[in-house]
Amino acid sequence: MRATLAFDVARLVQELLRAAGVFVLSYFTFLTLSYLAITIASAVQIHRYFRRRSGVALLRVLRSQMTPPVTICIAAYNEEASIVPSIRAMLTLNYPQHEVAVTNDGSTDATLGLVIAEFGMRRVDQPIRPGIPTALVRGIYRSRAHPNLVVVDKVNAGRSDALNAAINVARSPIVCFVDADSILEPEGLLAAVTPFIESPDLTTGVGGIIRVANGCRIEDGHVVSVGLPRERLALFQTVEYMRAFLAARTGWSGLNGLLIISGAFGVFRRDEVVAVNGFASDSIGEDFELCIRLHRRNHDEKTGKRLLFVPDPVCWTEVPIRMRDLGGQRHRWHRGLVDTLWRHRDMIGNPRYGAVGVLSLPFFTLFEFLGAFIESAGYVIVPIGLLLGAVNVPFALLFFAVAVLSGILLSVAAVLLEDLAFRRYSRLRDLFVLLAVAVAENFGYRQILTVYRVRGFFAYLRGDSAWGTIERTGFDLKP
Repeated sequence: MRATLAFDVARLVQELLRAAGVFVLSYFTFLTLSYLAITIASAVQIHRYFRRRSGVALLRVLRSQMTPPVTICIAAYNEEASIVPSIRAMLTLNYPQHEVAVTNDGSTDATLGLVIAEFGMRRVDQPIRPGIPTALVRGIYRSRAHPNLVVVDKVNAGRSDALNAAINVARSPIVCFVDADSILEPEGLLAAVTPFIESPDLTTGVGGIIRVANGCRIEDGHVVSVGLPRERLALFQTVEYMRAFLAARTGWSGLNGLLIISGAFGVFRRDEVVAVNGFASDSIGEDFELCIRLHRRNHDEKTGKRLLFVPDPVCWTEVPIRMRDLGGQRHRWHRGLVDTLWRHRDMIGNPRYGAVGVLSLPFFTLFEFLGAFIESAGYVIVPIGLLLGAVNVPFALLFFAVAVLSGILLSVAAVLLEDLAFRRYSRLRDLFVLLAVAVAENFGYRQILTVYRVRGFFAYLRGDSAWGTIERTGFDLKP
């Protein structure tokens, strides 16, 4: 009888493993087809964009009296390695009317002192107009040499609060959020603001491409030569950013379902950001969460406005080169994803919110959130099932082919799309290196990030809201 019971239990385990294996394989197949569809949609959008884009159009925007003033808002906390070249680049952007508002969020390094010394800042008695509540502002500084530069010095309260303080002092109808460790290309702001001119009644926010600055030669706050990073981790992220921006966000924008405008570079209407009370100071993924609130407001008030992604404006950012820093960053990103999905769970699958409700949010829930758990489970279930005879060798090979080859396919497609559309990396050798990285990242790097995502979820359940820090080398130290 015991032998019979043991046999029945073993058989049940085999059936469960077999069923779980089929589920995971089906999930990966559906995931791959979904991402492939988004990649194709992105390619179509990029083709359409380049058909109508021209240098003449940007020149027209530059000279047009309809081009709105823009305030570039930067939150800086212990950014002494890159803050000066970053501000210098912002001040020299090719744009008719813009100011730069930097918030020193209680830095403990030389960030504030470097900015004051480099740009000749002096403290002024400037009232802050009513707007978004923030932590205590200790002082406001303006530049003698650059009248369009203002610095807000406040006690430390996090990036969201710092950006809200910059929004409060902004004098322009359009605000642009840029990370302190990022550099915009000279015409980047022009291209990003174009939708606000072409469709002023339909545009709430615009995002652009973020590219990896590691490996590029940067002088006086400008990228003068594009190159690939020397560090392996940065190389993996170069391909990853191509996949995330070119092969994903462009497609979602075309479907009117863009959920994220990166905090490294995003342009918004100031009054609409203020209307939703700015960035949520208690949010871990504040950029994502702000975009969802703007979508909610647009649908609730039936404004017909959209969040767009323009594939041309380029922002260069420094990425982590140490695994500890990368892990902390991805850990925080996943906590932000979980937090935002939970806050706005009533929108998931809700047709009231259009493509955002019925396409984007369900997609992010099924694949970006649950994907980490299902992928991890697949790497465990299939080998165990193979050992116990629950799955056969052909099935196991098919699973790993779908799991790994699908990742390679999507990454290679993103690299080729980048090369065909932009060719920022002009050397043939660079293209081959990127293609090799697109293959190699699926054997270790991707799995490590999956682990960080799973850990991020459990950290969120524990109430972990830490932002974390990343060690920067600074732009001036790049080759």
